[in-house]
Amino acid sequence: MCGIVAYIGDKQAYPIIIKGLHRLEYRGYDSAGIALLSEKLNVYKTKGRVSNLEDYIKKENKDVFSNIGMGHTRWATHGEPSSTNAHPHFSQNQEFAIIHNGIIENYSTLKESLIDKGYVFKSDTDTEVLAFFIEEVMKSKNLNIEDAFRVALKNIVGAYAIVLISKNKPDTLYAARKASPLVIGFDKGYKNYYIASDATPIVEHTKKVIYLKDEEIAIIKKGEELKIIDINNKNSFVKPIIKELEFTLEALAKGGFEHFMLKEIFEQPHSVRDCMRGRLNLDKGVIALGGISNYEEKLLNAKRLIIIACGTSWHAGLIGEYLIENLVRIPVEVEYASEFRYRNPIINEDDIIIAISQSGETADTLAAIELAKSKGATIIGICNVVGSSIPRTTHAGSYTHAGPEIGVASTKAFTAQVTILTLLALQLAYKKNTITKTKFFELINEFDTIPDKIQEVLNFNDKIEELAEKFKDVSNALYLGRGYNYPIALEGALKLKEISYIHAEGYPAAEMKHGPIALIDDKMPVIVIATHNGIYEKIKSNIREVKARKGIVIAIVSENDKDIKKMADYSIEIPPCNEIFVPLLATIPLQLFAYYIAVKRGCDVDKPRNLAKSVTVE
Repeated sequence: MCGIVAYIGDKQAYPIIIKGLHRLEYRGYDSAGIALLSEKLNVYKTKGRVSNLEDYIKKENKDVFSNIGMGHTRWATHGEPSSTNAHPHFSQNQEFAIIHNGIIENYSTLKESLIDKGYVFKSDTDTEVLAFFIEEVMKSKNLNIEDAFRVALKNIVGAYAIVLISKNKPDTLYAARKASPLVIGFDKGYKNYYIASDATPIVEHTKKVIYLKDEEIAIIKKGEELKIIDINNKNSFVKPIIKELEFTLEALAKGGFEHFMLKEIFEQPHSVRDCMRGRLNLDKGVIALGGISNYEEKLLNAKRLIIIACGTSWHAGLIGEYLIENLVRIPVEVEYASEFRYRNPIINEDDIIIAISQSGETADTLAAIELAKSKGATIIGICNVVGSSIPRTTHAGSYTHAGPEIGVASTKAFTAQVTILTLLALQLAYKKNTITKTKFFELINEFDTIPDKIQEVLNFNDKIEELAEKFKDVSNALYLGRGYNYPIALEGALKLKEISYIHAEGYPAAEMKHGPIALIDDKMPVIVIATHNGIYEKIKSNIREVKARKGIVIAIVSENDKDIKKMADYSIEIPPCNEIFVPLLATIPLQLFAYYIAVKRGCDVDKPRNLAKSVTVE
């Protein structure tokens, strides 16, 4: 979850690394640090944001003149946030330093052994253990730094993305990965190399990148072609596969919006359209998901689909369950990847696993994929980040093409995931003849209008901001929905929790009377997604139950609704649509509601406390 940036080349390293850390701060912001090598190896680090590190270096007039360096912004796993626990960490002899994203699972055993050998630890981190262990391997086996790095990593259990800098090798950086992402960019002639946890700090400098694979070590020497070796065999050289970055620097800017999250909410008409582009063809009356075409027959003949995901992606998976079971008539199970991997699940060879992840690096989802693959299941991925681990691990899949999502709370990535799942369900239903040709054409023509309808909902922005002002000081909120709207209730509650720190729960509306109704009083807002569908009358009954307990009802209703608007204290209209498309519209006002409440409470919307964008550790 931490952010890694490193540079070696002809330019000054410090400004490149600092700017890169700012771009990666969504991955963690408990502390930050930087190592720069000139005449000596200097390490500077502080608790808090990257700006704190900048202020410290400026105030103390630290030496930042260097053509080689590395930086780190931390999301704490081992040891509380502090300057001592911040990365980089020196070896005990201070000949080299490392930065690390991941978890060393056998650090405790290694630490005890190193203490017995006389090593004295300053931090509580597993990373310092790794640095000392590399030093011990180097000394005990009389190895150079490159070989010691490789041998040490062979004995590490866990996940890692690591960069090492040594004062005895001022022209070289060493990097390695296992189950945590690491990308290396370079320019013509290999004069400049850029290393990062993802491509956002690199795109400003080059489009050419290499994604390190698991158990690979990169030896990055200025002016020389990149050398990649297998951790398990130093004589096994790997030919790097060069990728071209697809997004631009402009995509990483706020574009006049106060926060990335607001920008990304307003990008959804375009991101949903981009997700459809090339896949939904109205002229030919077809849906074509090219990434899964080779597995279409398996999908059509599957006896069961299992969707695995975490967080917001899990909510998208729930919508996928409703879509596929309703339209395709194939049984679907939706599992939290973190539970799936540990509960000894029953997986058959004819099962199809659909793995959903924005980053493509979610640790639990990756582990669940590996478990399912080991049982012979077919894995389909839905992911936003090109070149990430999940697309490389799955048999097939589809990119969402939502573009970079910087705000920690997912918005446009969620609606893009739902868009892919909707395309998949419609495609399979048509091929399996579980819906008529006439119904298929009717649905795809309506689907094509959804981006414009999202824009219509965004036009209620000012009204939603006014509503947020009224409820910014509440302590609790309840979100209710039925059918396709139930996962949206869960997602709306999660957004409010994530960024405003208000306790919120999402529930099936009918389940309210089995517990949550005890919480309702005249201070508690109850947000009800109450659009026109087959259970409209039932949701009206649920609203009456809330009103009878003096609850405050905020209703998301279909345009021109008459009944519920009279019952609710406040209402927000969305354009009428078939119920399968309601999630793509109803989620928009809930995103805006959470955003404006968080802003009015003074919360850091893009970087909510204790959260990170990409969960690459358990």
